[in-house]
Order: sequence, then C-alpha cells, then structure tokens
Amino acid sequence: MARPIKETPVLKGKDAEWFAERTANPAPITQAEKDAARKAYEAFKAISTFQM
Repeated sequence: MARPIKETPVLKGKDAEWFAERTANPAPITQAEKDAARKAYEAFKAISTFQM
C-alpha cells in the first residue's frame, strides 16, 4: 500500500524571497538549450506507444 504524501512545507524568510524572485524573473535559455529540448521531445515522441 502506498504511503501518504506529506504536506508541502511553507517557504519563509530569504527562501521565500528567493523563490518569488526566481519565479517572477526566470533566466533566459539559449537556442542550443531549446534545440536540445526539442530533440529530446522528438525522440520520446517517436518511441511512445500511447495515442497523442
């Protein structure tokens, strides 16, 4: 039987500020990173057996 999922801890103080700043202003990604993600997506899409 599965174990119960624990409650997510609440961020406080500097951790909360850091998280809010990072989610509001994400770092830009390079074209190479986009191409790598697209290549990985296409590879998994090619081997998938479920209907898309």
